[in-house]
Amino acid sequence: MWNLSFTPPTVIQARVFATVPPGLRRPRRSAWADANKAGQPVDCFLEGPVFDASGTLYVTDIPHGRILRVDGPDSWHTVAQTDGWPNGLALHADGSLWVADYRHGILRCEVGSGRVETVLGHRNSESFKGVNDLVFDRAGRLYFTDQGQTGLHDPHGRVYRYDPDGGRLDLLLANAPSPNGIALDGHEKVLFLAVTRANQVWRAPLLPDGSLSKMGAFQAFFGTSGPDGLATTADGRLLVAHASLGAVFVLSPLGEVTHLIKSPIEGSTVTNVALRPDGRSVVMTESGSGAILEAVLE
Repeated sequence: MWNLSFTPPTVIQARVFATVPPGLRRPRRSAWADANKAGQPVDCFLEGPVFDASGTLYVTDIPHGRILRVDGPDSWHTVAQTDGWPNGLALHADGSLWVADYRHGILRCEVGSGRVETVLGHRNSESFKGVNDLVFDRAGRLYFTDQGQTGLHDPHGRVYRYDPDGGRLDLLLANAPSPNGIALDGHEKVLFLAVTRANQVWRAPLLPDGSLSKMGAFQAFFGTSGPDGLATTADGRLLVAHASLGAVFVLSPLGEVTHLIKSPIEGSTVTNVALRPDGRSVVMTESGSGAILEAVLE
């Protein structure tokens, strides 16, 4: 069932905005590809789209450890190298990019100089499983997922909240089978979590003391992979990038599927989603081809 009216969602066709140019592609084998792409050479794998205050777009290239700036369809630049596997990006209030790097933890990148430093490399001397995505609240606290290789066979993925001011790190959740994308609602009273291997999006109220309560399945999907990146709109909708269905699902505050933003690329791997500063233009990473897609949300 798509929604309570029993009608199919409105289909929006995305278009290709830009693709990674040949000069930036690196078609070679990597340890990341060995573990995640059956050892195939992967020349790029885009994730983590985020816009800065001026509207400039940044993405990550996981297997080659790069943070890239996209100034236009034919204008791509390497901003920084993490020497790791960077996935999610979040813009800090000071203009820096914070990075969820699978190998190194939470990093901070100065986009002007390309300088990268570690913010959180471990918890109580224990390494993370492999951090994936992150989001700031308005108070500057950071929520992030620690996915690793968890799944239904090992449902122990984690969600953390970090307060940079006090240096406090709270473990909010420790039983998710592949926690991936993470988002807050506009009032910052609800946490949404993409749980890839369960093929679900989970929803939990955030209590005044910062803890989670009554977490449940908000929407369920199907496919060989599952929900990946998340984003929320000003009017309370949730955008869900699905990594094996080639689309972004648009959910109402009730969890109904109202719109489907489809990739124009066959066999598409839509991994992540972000809104341009105008709040209506949706940008999606199509990681299989190294493309950035765009559509206008109705």
